[in-house]
Amino acid sequence: MVQSINTKVDLVIEGTSHMGLTDYGKIMIGDKGFEFFNDRDVRKNIQIPWTEVDLVIASVMFKGRWIPRYGFQTKKNGTFTFSSKQPRKVLRAVRKYIEPERMVRSLTFFQVVKRALKNKFFSDKK
Repeated sequence: MVQSINTKVDLVIEGTSHMGLTDYGKIMIGDKGFEFFNDRDVRKNIQIPWTEVDLVIASVMFKGRWIPRYGFQTKKNGTFTFSSKQPRKVLRAVRKYIEPERMVRSLTFFQVVKRALKNKFFSDKK
C-alpha cells in the first residue's frame, strides 16, 4: 500500500493521468501536495509536493467554459498532465497552495502554429 504525503485532505475526485498510456484513478489534493492513485495498479501513483511545483498549466477552451486538461510543471521532473470530472473544483483547491501568478493558460493550437511560422520565416538568422 502506498503512503500518502498529505496529512490533511481537501479534495478527492476521480481523474485521469495522461502520462504515457491513460491511467484512471483518484486525484487527491492535500496540504503537502498533489497525488494521483491508480485504480488498478498500486505501483502507478504520482505524488507531487507543493514545493516541487513550478507552474500549473491549464488548457482553457471556449473562453473558460471547458478545461479539458491541466498539468503540473515541476522543477526537476518535467510536466505531469491530468484531467478530471470537475477541473474547476480541482484548480480552486490547488489555488490554496499555489500562488495565482504561477497558474497559467496553455497556448492554443493557433498560437503554437503562429509562433512556429514566425520563428521559421521572420527569425534573424545571420
